[in-house]
Amino acid sequence: MKNRTISILLGLLAFVTGGCEDMLDRFPKDKLTPENYFHTEEECRLYTNDFYSMFPNGSAIYGETADVISQTTLTSEVLGTRVVPSKVGTWNWEKLRDINFFLQHSGNCEDSAVKLKYEGLARFFRAYFYFEKVKYYGDVPWVDRPLASDDTELYKGRDSREIVIDNVLKDIDFAIANLPAEKSLYTVTRWTALALKSRICLFEGTFRKYHELGDYAGILTECIAASKRFIEESGYSIYNSGATPYQDLFSSLKANGTEIILARAYNSSLALTHDVNGYLTSSTMGRPGLLKNIANMYLMIDGTPFTSQMGWEEKTLPEEYVNRDKRFAQTVRTPGFKRIGATAVSAPDLAATETGYQLIKFLQAAKYDSYNSSTNDLPLFRTAEVYLNYAEAKAELGILTQEDIDLVIKPLRDRAGVANLSLANANAHPDSYLSSEETGYRNVTGDNKGVILEIRRERTVEMLMENLRYWDIMRWKEGKRFEKVFTGLYFPRPGEYDLNADGKVDVCIWKDAKPSTNASLVYELEKDLFLTEKDHGNLLLHTDYIRKWNEERDYLYPIPIDDRVLTQGNISQNPGWEDGLNF
Repeated sequence: MKNRTISILLGLLAFVTGGCEDMLDRFPKDKLTPENYFHTEEECRLYTNDFYSMFPNGSAIYGETADVISQTTLTSEVLGTRVVPSKVGTWNWEKLRDINFFLQHSGNCEDSAVKLKYEGLARFFRAYFYFEKVKYYGDVPWVDRPLASDDTELYKGRDSREIVIDNVLKDIDFAIANLPAEKSLYTVTRWTALALKSRICLFEGTFRKYHELGDYAGILTECIAASKRFIEESGYSIYNSGATPYQDLFSSLKANGTEIILARAYNSSLALTHDVNGYLTSSTMGRPGLLKNIANMYLMIDGTPFTSQMGWEEKTLPEEYVNRDKRFAQTVRTPGFKRIGATAVSAPDLAATETGYQLIKFLQAAKYDSYNSSTNDLPLFRTAEVYLNYAEAKAELGILTQEDIDLVIKPLRDRAGVANLSLANANAHPDSYLSSEETGYRNVTGDNKGVILEIRRERTVEMLMENLRYWDIMRWKEGKRFEKVFTGLYFPRPGEYDLNADGKVDVCIWKDAKPSTNASLVYELEKDLFLTEKDHGNLLLHTDYIRKWNEERDYLYPIPIDDRVLTQGNISQNPGWEDGLNF
């Protein structure tokens, strides 16, 4: 076991030509020594290209679920069925060894400017690596040099998250100071580093606040400073051109550099593809759909809550989309929706979405629907997130102003066709739906409650399907949301339904006697699908088990058993997780 774990820590030295998966180009090991390598920019570039594989792949980016999207199979985190594993990929340290190996020997580079640039890149990725570890596990061992097989630090215990985050911030500050300022869609720059610092500091600051770990104000201030510098110096802005700018930002084959800071590149000619089209249109890939609770969060265009409208609970899809935040119709299929390149309208397909709110974010033309054929670039960091981080950090510290809102919230709402947020009105009248323990966020209190809730609303609808939501729930200490009832579209009775108001019946729901119908999809009530009020109500999902969230345990993942055994308990287990070991 000792040798196996040491081999994990030592890792393999791999190189990629462009930072994308499936493009490995391994360098002969007999030629890779500190004495004869890392002397030129090309050698530094080749080695550090492999670090880009640390970023999430396609399905991880667009495939988030948490409490916003339901699939036919829920994750173990949402179900509450996680167990302590023997080993797991999220407790893998190969890339850290590779990063530290590079940093130890990058001094070989003969060009000091190149040396600093690639040291900055390596330290960016070390910061990213450790941020991911802290998100999953909290306290983790901090190691800043490559370890030999007989090094006692291989068996060291965990350092506190405060120590780790302090070192992470040192790394990311070095990266900000030394990475190039020139924009690049596919390589890390100074602006990527500022965006990462903004993300790290918001996560850690709010996690400490809502989990009552103390010492959160300073790190939220760091988030504000990094975000503000990005806003003032980067030249990035919110993309707002054309009739459907939000939708176009994600369906475009090539990433839009107006707003997207860093993207993962895809290209069919290089066999770099993902499967978002299949995921969103197939009846066999989970049938993902927006949950009703999140659909309710999209505002009316006048800035008032949808849930303040008369009879909102009983509105059908053709009724509820009227005069809504434009992101609603650019995120799910609503009346008038047409596939890219198509002339005919397309209704929601209940065979491909179990909630009825069929997602279209990232969806490309129908020719990409076949298995693993999608090639649109996927964003890793974008400007809207930095704007939202800035607003949230300031709101949490009680220093947000209307001028701040005009700077970072208004551009998002302008693109969505929604009236601007008023700080005074939000705090004077906190939205009852968002503050409800059943439908909203139970942990928000204080004088800024109203505006914090509104920023969370904005973040929810703006950043949907971008691999952030689960971690937002963790830092806000809102895991109990996973226990709530999951529902979809509203149906007032059994019968035929034209879901996109084009005059054609799309689905028929029947009870007692199957009717004659032209609908392509026919479902028997209480057998094929279920409604919340038996013969009417919202689509009712996942009622065959009880979801349970443990407030004392589930905000951190369990440490794998193998590594606990290897260190003879120096690596302690996270609270609440039972692994059967006596140390």
